[in-house]
Amino acid sequence: MQIDSSAVLWSAPERERAGRPLIVLLHGYGSHEGDLFGMAPALPLGPVIASLRAPIPESGGFSWFPIDLSGGGLPQVSGVDDAANAVLEWLDDQQFTSVSLLGFSQGAAMSLQLLRLAPERFSCAVALSGFVASAAHPGDAALTSIRPPVFWGRGPDGPVIPAAAIERTEEWLVDHARAETHIYEGLAHSISTDELNDFVSFLHTHA
Repeated sequence: MQIDSSAVLWSAPERERAGRPLIVLLHGYGSHEGDLFGMAPALPLGPVIASLRAPIPESGGFSWFPIDLSGGGLPQVSGVDDAANAVLEWLDDQQFTSVSLLGFSQGAAMSLQLLRLAPERFSCAVALSGFVASAAHPGDAALTSIRPPVFWGRGPDGPVIPAAAIERTEEWLVDHARAETHIYEGLAHSISTDELNDFVSFLHTHA
């Protein structure tokens, strides 16, 4: 499994990327690299934005890992790790002063899994309408010692993410991150203007 480098959308040409921070965008299930990239003009101007395409074709788009939400939002952890390791391998070829993560839905699960696998490599994570893939992971001990900043935004009663996955994420964030939890009344499985303004402010501080 690997990231298709030719499909990555960049906010800056290669000649303008050196010596800058990077924000990596991770789209949701069945979507594509162009989905979140539309937010790039609203994000902080200093960092370079790179929007990745998930490696698995799915429903006319792409997914990061197979998922069955009927089981409480518990995907096969090995599949999540495989996808996260593919992102880490792609990052090995990049040179930036720091790396931050921004994911939506399944991409939010990816952002939290990346923190578990390599917490020292990331400045912060923004997880939107998503969840942590499992209650425990071998990387959690190292993550607890670092406790990176995490912005977790969602609606009060998401129609897509099971309640069990939300509860699991709430409990996990307390022990493993310096989390800002934002709940937006009336927000379904999407991103609102208020939420955008809040996580852009978060990125200005931490990215």
